[in-house]
This record gives sequence, C-alpha cells and structure tokens, in this order.
Amino acid sequence: MAVMTEEGAALVVDPARPVFMASGQGSQKPGMGATLLDVPEVAETFACASDMLGRDIAALATDDAPEAAAALNETRNAQAAIATLSIGIGRALQAAGVEPAALLGFSLGQVSALALSGMVSMEDAFRIIDVRSRLMDEAAAAAPGAMSALLKATPEAVEELCAACAGDDVLVAANFNSPGQIVISGSVAAIERAEAAWKEQGGRASRLATQGAFHSPMMAAAAEPFGALLATIQFREPQVPLICNTDAAPVDAASIRQRLVDHLTHPVLFSQSVERLRAAGAQTFVEVGFGGVLQNLVKRIDKEAERFCLQDKESLEAYLAARAGA
Repeated sequence: MAVMTEEGAALVVDPARPVFMASGQGSQKPGMGATLLDVPEVAETFACASDMLGRDIAALATDDAPEAAAALNETRNAQAAIATLSIGIGRALQAAGVEPAALLGFSLGQVSALALSGMVSMEDAFRIIDVRSRLMDEAAAAAPGAMSALLKATPEAVEELCAACAGDDVLVAANFNSPGQIVISGSVAAIERAEAAWKEQGGRASRLATQGAFHSPMMAAAAEPFGALLATIQFREPQVPLICNTDAAPVDAASIRQRLVDHLTHPVLFSQSVERLRAAGAQTFVEVGFGGVLQNLVKRIDKEAERFCLQDKESLEAYLAARAGA
C-alpha cells in the first residue's frame, strides 16, 4: 500500500507499485482509444462521459477520419476525450489488481487523477472537466494568447527572458516539463518577442497548438466561476498520494479546491513532481493515456526510472502480462 507522510515535507511511496500519470491536453489524436472500447472499464468510462457531457465522447475520440481532427482539437472536446481515456485505462488497471503507489496528472490530467484517487466520483470529474474547459475557452477568447516550448532552457534563463520580453504584456513560465524544456505562456506579441530573443541566444522554440495562454494570469477570468463550481463538489481524501501540479506536494480534501483554482493561473511543476516522487522511492511510471508525452518527459528527467505508456489494447495487455509473469 502507498504511504504518505508529511513530516518535514517527507513523502514515501511503495516502490513495488507504479505511479499512474494522466495525460494532458495536446496528446489527443483521431482514433485514440479505438482498440480499448471492449475493455469494460474503458467502455463504462466513455458511457459516463457521454451521459455527463451530452455528446458521444467515444465517437469523438475514436473517429480517425481526417476531418475529425478539427473537432477533436477544440479545447472542450480534447479535454473530454483525453480525460475519459486516462480514467478508463487507470480503472482497467485497478480492476486487474494494479494499484498505484501515487498519482500525477499533467494539467488536465490532474482532474483525471482526482477520479482515479477516489477524491471525486467519475460523474463529478466530468462536471469539473466540462466547466473547466468551457471557462478556459472563454478566457482564451477574451484575452488571446499563446504558448511556446523553449529547449535548452533553465529556470533562471527563462525568468530573465520573460522579464526582458514581457513589456506591458503577460509573459510567464507555464510548464516545467523536464530539464532543458520549459514552456512559456502569454500574449501573442510577447511570445513572439521571446521566441525571437531565445533564437538569437542560440536556443530553439516550438509554438504549441493551444488556443490560449494557459497556466498564466490570462486565465484569471476563469478562477471565480471555476471556484464556484468546485464549491458544489464533494471531495474525499485520496486513497493514494496525489501530487499537485502547482507545488509538487500531495493534496488533501481541505486544500484541493483552492489548488485546482490556482492551477489555472500557475505553472505546471511536472519535472519537480517526478523528482520528488523518485526521491520518495517511486521506481516505475505508467502513463495512462495517449501519445507517450509524459513517458518521454520522465526519461529526460531520470533515465533510471522505468516507464510505460498504456494507450491501446496491445500495450495494456502486454503490461499486464509482464506483471503476471514477473
């Protein structure tokens, strides 16, 4: 059983069990999850999502026609499909007897992790996702922005870059993905200035396909209404440690509402969260979701960590078979 202690910021997890990592927005792709729909827990999760969100999430996620990509990439659809698949795969693992040592989500994935930790029901998880995605869309429309990944970046260099290029605009570090990869978020003009300056310094920048300046003060308009929704949700204590994106520390029922609200405007500390879990004894990281982005980030953070991405029936069955034969 996973154990959490909070004596002087100590965190201890069972090294024999994997950390489940729930995917974030941007990992979506038409056809994802198609081979998993006959897995009972996955099918049940898609059915629940469709009921709660009022549209066919399975059809949205598994349609691999070229024209399906545009609909899937819309924030409200991408977040719904990604979270549904993550929760479904996580539940399938739990049904097969694989209990996580801890849970870690990336941005949107933190809401998926809430469901897998037992902090909220599946129904409430989809209520949160529905309102969260709508509010983020509205904030992005009201204050257009962008995000860009800086490669070969250090926190100090990014702080200096943002200070130099912000001007009167918003420009902040938004995602600490791994050593040497930090995402910045802000107004389009500020992002363009920062990308040009970073390239002049010999760095590389890659614009993200997001519809707004997420995890920045430009999402502040979403905070109050999101908090109002969260006040109606019943949160329980997590059954295993769930690491929060905003501070790389475990959450509890008393603090989760404010930390989820803060999450809209604060950076994602993914690299720091993985490092803390490794220091606490975690040895294996399993991405429940599509694309393998988090698995690849773990490799950059700590090459010694064992890592998997379970995104289709083949990878799920192979992982379970390997565990059974161990």
